[in-house]
This record gives sequence, structure tokens and C-alpha cells, in this order.
Amino acid sequence: MAEETDFDAIVVGAGLAGCVAAYELATAGKAVLVVERGNYAGAKNMTGGRIYAHSLKKIFPDFEKEAPIERKICHERISLMAPDSNFTIDFSSDEMEKEEQASYSVLHAPFDQWLAEKAEDAGAEFIYGIPVEGLIKDDSGKVCGVAAGEDEITAQVVILCDGANSLLAKQAVGYDTPPASQIAVSVKEVFELDEKTIEDRLLCNPGEGAAWLFAGDATHGSFGGGFMYTNKNSISLGIVAGIEACASASNATPVYQMLEDLKNHPAVKPLIRDAKVIEHSGHVVPEGGYNIMPELTADGVLLAGDTAMMCINFGYMVRGMDYAVAAGMYAGQEAAKAIDAGDTSKAGLAGYVAAINDSFIMKDLKQYAGEPAFLENFTRMFNEYPAMVRDIMNGMFIVDGSPTEPIKKKVLPPVKKVGLMNIIRDVMGAMKAL
Repeated sequence: MAEETDFDAIVVGAGLAGCVAAYELATAGKAVLVVERGNYAGAKNMTGGRIYAHSLKKIFPDFEKEAPIERKICHERISLMAPDSNFTIDFSSDEMEKEEQASYSVLHAPFDQWLAEKAEDAGAEFIYGIPVEGLIKDDSGKVCGVAAGEDEITAQVVILCDGANSLLAKQAVGYDTPPASQIAVSVKEVFELDEKTIEDRLLCNPGEGAAWLFAGDATHGSFGGGFMYTNKNSISLGIVAGIEACASASNATPVYQMLEDLKNHPAVKPLIRDAKVIEHSGHVVPEGGYNIMPELTADGVLLAGDTAMMCINFGYMVRGMDYAVAAGMYAGQEAAKAIDAGDTSKAGLAGYVAAINDSFIMKDLKQYAGEPAFLENFTRMFNEYPAMVRDIMNGMFIVDGSPTEPIKKKVLPPVKKVGLMNIIRDVMGAMKAL
């Protein structure tokens, strides 16, 4: 019989993974406590942000009717930026409108608070404004609770969802901080604008929105990119840049200056004209994917979401929120089963590892295991290719009265400047990594 504890389970962190895990545990009838160092759920979280519906619908089938979502994303935009130009692909499709395939812009603070309320309604308890300073272990080394403030609180299982910069993962599973090359830093500002202005400037129908990624001059040639998401009454605009690239001697532009320059780029400035900045935030983003994942379990403890490095930068999109929701669901469900079985050892928690391995989360992470290394060295995407596209487009669309040359003469010089073999190598590398 399991030793009596203060709670059946303790969840550290009230983000997506933590709130969902708490909801699943409470729904299963378990006594669960969520400890969040911020003053409310979502206080320490920062996102672009966008959530894909598929994972959330497995838990809350009709979440769109009550969750504080912002806009359905109906336009995918990708830009290659040079300092003096911008080439944008704008994609929309009826497939994006289908319920199971939809995605929505969200603001973390209200969205995470809604998730926390769902968990509380199911019976979970939340305490805010208290950091978890350490894990409690028994004589065998099994995690059996947390040290929070002046209190020690015990539980049969602890679920860590305290983010990419986790203070507890090392104590839990011996996980060291990943190398700087595998971590990015993001800064974001939210600009207040009325609904109609947003829709007019982004060419969106009422209630619809856009997700926009910027590569190239957005990070002044460094690994990373810019992002923009439309909310109901605001626009989220930010930069994600590799920490190692930002700290290199060859890059003299700090991340905050990258964001300032992106705001003033001719392609972006008109979108936020006369807008009021209502939020400024920063965040650490794990981008190493499968290669930097820690062990997911140890005796008495599980890791989920960003704490388990469940995030992928695909180059054309960044995924993490739907992974966090799904991982939180599996963590809560499998922890409840382990509690019922009276075995929350590493072996007893093996169902969580099996569920993650069998899910889209691990299949995606393994499939794209080689991508972080490819993107890190794909420097031409952030330098030569935006300039090449600019020169090709100038050759095609600038009319100055000179005789019009054949298309090949407009295309070949910019291509030769980059180098045909370089382009072939990059294409082959992309095909291998992607």
C-alpha cells in the first residue's frame, strides 16, 4: 500500500502541459496540486502565439465555443527579407477551415487561465506566486514531493512542466542544460489595434487572421526569424534568434535591436502604424528537438512540454503548443493509472513513455531529428537567398525603358552569384533533414 501523502500528484507549472495534466488527474478523481511561480496561470509564459486544434479537441471537443481564442488562422505567410526588399508567399486553403485541422491565435495569459479554471472545476488545487525550489526524495532516491517556499509538500508523483529553463530537470532525471546552439531566445511585443484595422491591413475576413514568418533581414542574417500573429484587437510581433548566433563575435546586433529593426522594415511598419504597445516579453525556446530531449521519467517524476524539450522549428513554422497539450494529457492519464496501480516508480510510469513514443509528438521529433543541425548551418537562407530573390524579382518587375531581356538572363546572374552548387547542396541537405 502506498505511503500516505499530502496529494496524489503535484504539477509544477501552470502552462499548457501543466494545466492539462492537472485536469486529467482531477478528472480521474486524484488529489492534485499545481504550483506556479507566477502570480497567475500564464503570467510567466510567452508565445507568438498559435495553437493547433487537434490535440486540444481530444480533451475539450468544443473548446472553440468557450476558450479565449483570438482568430482562426486562414492565411499562412512566409517572407524572405532583404534590407531593401520583401518577397512574401501568401497561402490560404479550404483545408485550413476544417474543424480538426484548424489553428487559432491565442494570448497565453487569458488562455492559460481558462485552462487552469477547467482544471480547478474538475477538482485540482492551484497555488500561485511560489517557486518550487527543489524536489524531495526518499532514501531510495525516489521523488516524493517538492520544496516550495518554507513548505515541503509530498505526493506519489510529481509532474514537471516548468518550461525550457527548468530548475528541476537536473534533480529529477540528471538533465544538464542543453548547449547554447540548441536554444533560442525570443522577444515579443503586442500592439493594440481595432479589429477592422487589423483585417484591412492584413486583408483578412472578419474573425480570420494570419500567421506570418520572416526570414533573412529579420535577424540580420543570423539563425532565426521574425513572427507575427493577428489577435482580435492586437498584433503579436517578435523575433526568435539562436543564442549562440546572437552571442558570436560576427553578430553585433542584439535581439532587442533586431525587433526594433523589424518593426521599422518597410514591409512591417505600415501594419503597426499608430498602434500602442501593450505588452513586451521574452522567452527561452528549445530548438534542438529530439537530440536534446531528457529522460521523460524517473522514480516518482514525469517531464512534459518544454521541460522535455518538446518543440520543433520546422523552418516554415514552429510547433510546441500542441505537443505540450498532448504531453500534458498523456502525463495526467498515465500518472493516474500508476497511482491506481500503487506503483509510481520509473517502471510504473513506463506507460507515459510508451504513450509519448506512440504519439505524433515523438514521431515528429524523430522524423525531424536532423533538422536543427541543418538549419543552424543553413546560413544562406538568412543572407544570400533573400538577396537572390530580390535581384530576380527586380529583374522581372522593374521597367525602366530598357529592352526586356529573356527570363533566363534575369534569373541566372543572381543564381550564379550564390553558386549553383551551393544551391544544389542546400536543396539536398533540406531534403535529407526535412
